[in-house]
Amino acid sequence: MFPLDQLALGQKAIIKSIETDFLPLKLIEMGCLPDNEISLLYLAPFKDPLYFKIDQAYLAIRKEVTQYIMVEPLLDD
Repeated sequence: MFPLDQLALGQKAIIKSIETDFLPLKLIEMGCLPDNEISLLYLAPFKDPLYFKIDQAYLAIRKEVTQYIMVEPLLDD
């Protein structure tokens, strides 16, 4: 398990835990919850923010927030 900001471009993972005290409520409402699949789609020029697909939603998340989301990589698609 590692923080979301360490996910490689194009890599998929499962969200294992989140620290709700530090996450914006909007992320939780849009599906940033444990057991949801997440994949890193794009990186902004200075690697902040990061652009993800969580289930059917597309979200840009600031790098400072991603450290509060722990994921486990999916092995094979």
